[in-house]
Amino acid sequence: MTILALETATVVSSVAVVKEERVLSELTVETRLTHSETLVPHIEEALRLADTERGSLSAVAVSLGPGSFTGLRIGLATAKGLAYGLGLPLVGVPTLESMAAAFPAPGVRVAPLIDAQKRRAYMALYEWTAEGLVCKRDVAVVSFEEMKTIVAGEEGGVVLCGDMARKAKARGDLLPSNAVIAPPSHIMPRASLVAARAFSRLARGEGKSPMELEPLYIRRSEAEVLWEARHKAGRS
Repeated sequence: MTILALETATVVSSVAVVKEERVLSELTVETRLTHSETLVPHIEEALRLADTERGSLSAVAVSLGPGSFTGLRIGLATAKGLAYGLGLPLVGVPTLESMAAAFPAPGVRVAPLIDAQKRRAYMALYEWTAEGLVCKRDVAVVSFEEMKTIVAGEEGGVVLCGDMARKAKARGDLLPSNAVIAPPSHIMPRASLVAARAFSRLARGEGKSPMELEPLYIRRSEAEVLWEARHKAGRS
């Protein structure tokens, strides 16, 4: 089984072709260009590097969010188009779950943090156990201070990853003593990790038709909030 996986939830654009336990190719790039400019060329290049034709694919996997509203829409629309055109099952993987999958050691707790604007983060807490990756705290939008309180309340070390963890490191923010920031190679989302989580979902029969899958936004976009505020003001 060969999966084409897409990751566009943050500023990183990542595309991978994965066959069972082998990553045949992966392009993970962070540039000033938008996902709409880079994603399709990256897909073509990843398939070329993997020496894989579109017709050889078994499924398409995509990161569902939360994250950048525009990035998620571009990634999901592209994944839906590919899955529909090729007649393949489409698998959605929560972004924070795939990020936590980068640290598969029993007992390790991972807190992926994706920028939710205004010094807030999308955060969840995962732990690797003998049964696999377990979600200990569901994804929610938290302030930076709330995040630190949650992490400080955990027993043992907690690995922080994601763009908010990277920003905290760059700013030199004071973090709880049990917090460890992931290295650059593992701090941002990657498509190969989306594929890894997609294989288990496919084994459970969780592949969907392209018409069924929806992104995980968690909160409304700033544009929606502003639109509602203006219309309420206009009616008052």
